[in-house]
Amino acid sequence: METARQYEVVFIVDPGADDDEVNRLTENHKQIITDQGGVITKSESWGKRQLAYEILHKTEGTFVLMEIEGSGSEIAELERRMRVNDRIIRYLTVRVDEDRRRAEKFKDRRTRKAAKRPVSRGGSHRGASVPEFAAADENDEG
Repeated sequence: METARQYEVVFIVDPGADDDEVNRLTENHKQIITDQGGVITKSESWGKRQLAYEILHKTEGTFVLMEIEGSGSEIAELERRMRVNDRIIRYLTVRVDEDRRRAEKFKDRRTRKAAKRPVSRGGSHRGASVPEFAAADENDEG
């Protein structure tokens, strides 16, 4: 059996679509994922936003984010359906499980290093002792 991978899918819906149509598209995409054996862990609409650049002569669109766990076959089917849907002007799928695992590893490593680091007393830092040495050098010269 394949291991479940985590994906983030963001798609932009044509600004001419009303909220009901955006909700219907989102529910349709959720159904595609669950029919293919995937699990939707998060789904949220970011609302209508300005685009960074014009896409199909549009300057704004409704953004929708979905986080999905699955084997990858459901992502292929979802992307195929989004590609042929005229109301979706752009979509992006990113596999995030490796990035999250790497971030957790770095966080654990940072925590272990912080635990090993000695705690300084008195709140002073390394540079505080430099003036004392400078003063001692001046006394030796005279």
